[in-house]
Amino acid sequence: MPLRVTLDEMLYQRRMTLTELADAVGITLANLSILKTGKAKAVRFSTLEAICAALDCQPGDILIYEREESAE
Repeated sequence: MPLRVTLDEMLYQRRMTLTELADAVGITLANLSILKTGKAKAVRFSTLEAICAALDCQPGDILIYEREESAE
């Protein structure tokens, strides 16, 4: 998948746990865990906005686009 979620790194930098972030953002720990592991198929802008506000970061700090290598 070309999008990589770097939520773990941002949480580490902010010295915050996933549980603390879930409480601050107002989403379940299970849903936040799905996002963190990269298994989420979509994310609402309102959720992304809340995460960025809680972590004091930009969306590009937690979502990174990496081109897939072509099989040529």
